[in-house]
Amino acid sequence: MLGANDGIVSTASLVVGVAAAGANQHDILLAGAAGLFAGAMSMAAGEYVSVHSQADTEKADLAREHRELQADPAGEERELSAIYVERGLNPVLAQQVAHELMLKDAIAAHARDELGISAALTARPIQAALASAASFAVGALLPLSVAMLARPPGLIAWIVATSLFFLAALGATAARVGGSRMITAAVRVTFWGALAMSITASVGRLMG
Repeated sequence: MLGANDGIVSTASLVVGVAAAGANQHDILLAGAAGLFAGAMSMAAGEYVSVHSQADTEKADLAREHRELQADPAGEERELSAIYVERGLNPVLAQQVAHELMLKDAIAAHARDELGISAALTARPIQAALASAASFAVGALLPLSVAMLARPPGLIAWIVATSLFFLAALGATAARVGGSRMITAAVRVTFWGALAMSITASVGRLMG
């Protein structure tokens, strides 16, 4: 959702800014296409670096935990038991749970309950990069498609109107999935999208 939102706002603002500078439709589309690919690659690269750093941190944490388990398994069991006591188990039951889990897979138990690392939530840099690039590209294609169909006299109005509609729909959808207020989310995202496009259009008109 965030990648698609970024794709809509970035590309719509770019296209509106170039159009406000007086560019012809070919140059507007060229700028929009360049913005789509540049934005998607930027999102992919940024997400890959960020998530890869997270993955490196997770590997370092697991390696340290493995060394601690080898050096002091009894102390690590007490540490795991204390975690379960903090979560509400009585000390005897907490010690039994910690003991059983460590017998089955000690590193997995500490990774999940001490470090917060699990197989379902572990960092996957390539997957994250591809997802970010794809979501940005999908969002960017929406205003770019409108720019292909609209004609210069009304191009800016069409892009602004349709992009705000897309943003409102996306914000409402994200809010519904998350269980929050749809109207509030839609208003928030359309406000900031409109602000971004108006500022970029002003700069484009000034530069033009």
